[in-house]
Amino acid sequence: MSTGYDLSSDPERLDREWIWRMLSTEAYWGVWRTRADIDQQVDAAWRVVGAYDAATGAQVGFARAVSDGVAFAYLADVIVDPAHRGAAIGQRLLRLMIDDGPGVDFRWTLFTRDAHGLYEKFGFTEPDQTAMVRPARR
Repeated sequence: MSTGYDLSSDPERLDREWIWRMLSTEAYWGVWRTRADIDQQVDAAWRVVGAYDAATGAQVGFARAVSDGVAFAYLADVIVDPAHRGAAIGQRLLRLMIDDGPGVDFRWTLFTRDAHGLYEKFGFTEPDQTAMVRPARR
């Protein structure tokens, strides 16, 4: 495991093969997606953030967001390569995406069944009476 990581919001730097491999094998929330689905989601994202091993340049983390660009953003596909977990990469991805990004004052949402402690550090809480969700029809 590397001791240094670089983060970037440059979509041109993303390793689409790595993203596909991680999201199709490690992401319980969407392993049903095809490669074309994931490429479409990455292409349509309002913002993407990647984490890269400083020594090799290999991608080791990813997050994307969808937004209206004014007041609301949805955080999705936050993932870190299993070999690089435990190095605070998830925290750094979220800091660059949310706190250091153009959506710092937005209302953010996400759906997850794990890592609640990580997301709470960035202000995520249980929904209040102003939120409703229509589940997917799958």
